[in-house]
Amino acid sequence: MLNEFKINQVDKCVYVNNTDKGYFIICLYINDMLILGNNDHIIKSTKKILTNKFDMKDLGVTDVILEIQISRTYDGLELSQSHYIGKILNKISKGNNSIVKTPIDISLYLSNNRVRRINQLEYY
Repeated sequence: MLNEFKINQVDKCVYVNNTDKGYFIICLYINDMLILGNNDHIIKSTKKILTNKFDMKDLGVTDVILEIQISRTYDGLELSQSHYIGKILNKISKGNNSIVKTPIDISLYLSNNRVRRINQLEYY
């Protein structure tokens, strides 16, 4: 089953398998692995094969990988690095954050993200 994966030509750490039963993707980054797809049975069988061949453990639904926070919404997935940016800002300023003027076109309208988040485990 694992030899059916094709290596992504842009990112050699990404492996893709597209079958009649569904697709699944494995992303490898040093000691982290992300397995995703649209068929739970295929994902579970892939995890079982990998667990038999390698010393690994399933950490469940991913909420953060490579400093990217993943949240499931009704519209799909939301990716954010706001927590990582906060860590960097706290490290740089030692927690002394203050408001500064930033050049921006004042005709632009910015608003908060109003997408309603959903329970991650509901889809696991």
